[in-house]
Amino acid sequence: MTNSNTRAIALAERLTLGANALANFAENLSNSEWNKPVLGDGRTIGVVVHHVASVYPLEIELAQVIASGNPITDATMDVVNQMNAHHAKEFANVGKIETIELLRRNSKIAADAVRSFTDKELDNASTVSLNANAPLTVQFFVEDHALRHSYHHFSKIKETLKK
Repeated sequence: MTNSNTRAIALAERLTLGANALANFAENLSNSEWNKPVLGDGRTIGVVVHHVASVYPLEIELAQVIASGNPITDATMDVVNQMNAHHAKEFANVGKIETIELLRRNSKIAADAVRSFTDKELDNASTVSLNANAPLTVQFFVEDHALRHSYHHFSKIKETLKK
């Protein structure tokens, strides 16, 4: 690997670190813990872990939109809330083994995609409808979405389980 993507490699490593921490933790949950609702959320821990796993492709796709110099225009909190509600219903009884496999697979694919960004692409900025049309860089978007997502939900899960 060349020096030109050192930042992208570091971002990918941080993304992987969070996803692996969540996956390793989830592997050791009992069935009752897996099915416990997350405090302040209502979705079960299993559904939330599956949610994290399943949105990596979308988060990376949106980062690639910014990297190509285009704005993100159709992502709003209403869209996110509808997507999350639909996901929660569709995957209400999701299994632990397949969810952890999905988390590991999709986070690896996401990390590989992040590694492919050049420094120039990481510095590209475009408006993001999800963030009040603020002109965000690819690096910030990756950090705030694909990278942060597992850490955010993992923290809520640990709080729920008091672990």
